[in-house]
Amino acid sequence: MNLNEFFHMGGYAFYVWTSYGIALFVLLINVILPILQRKKILGRIARAARRTRRNTA
Repeated sequence: MNLNEFFHMGGYAFYVWTSYGIALFVLLINVILPILQRKKILGRIARAARRTRRNTA
């Protein structure tokens, strides 16, 4: 088996590589979205804390 045969996968390469691509995309989204949400939530908390400090001073 040479490298070309490996990447061709007996005619099923499109389906195999597409499924790998979709799986990688889903895994990346599962890592990236929580990071972005965390930043957004921490920003909201910081703004609320600043607002509270301003109003109580």
